[in-house]
Amino acid sequence: MRSAVVQISEGVFNLEILHLTEKTFQETVAEGTVLVDFWAGWCLPCKMLAPVLEELAAEFDNVQVAKVDVDAEGVLAFEYGVMSIPTVVMFQDGQEVRRFVGVQPKDVFIEALSPDTEPADPEDTNEGEEE
Repeated sequence: MRSAVVQISEGVFNLEILHLTEKTFQETVAEGTVLVDFWAGWCLPCKMLAPVLEELAAEFDNVQVAKVDVDAEGVLAFEYGVMSIPTVVMFQDGQEVRRFVGVQPKDVFIEALSPDTEPADPEDTNEGEEE
């Protein structure tokens, strides 16, 4: 996976996908928009979602994409109520605003990240989660 921070005349574009731990999680999600992918190396749906997240990291300069390995960071997965993987949680300035359970098409994330889309109650936006 290629990671880089690129300086372009219009601003700084963050192409890096961060790998978070208990020590780095809060600081990372505290400011701005952050998509956090709770995943595991053995999870095939997680591997299917990875290229989508890489594309989002490259296309959205104002969004940080990060990953949490649930096997290595089980406390974080428990703390955030992750019961199925992949689960992507969208944070805005430290607050959870959306949650996506299961593999989602790129368009679902694009719609959620669009400036004209109002944040919804995270309990009402569990796309892909069965009732």
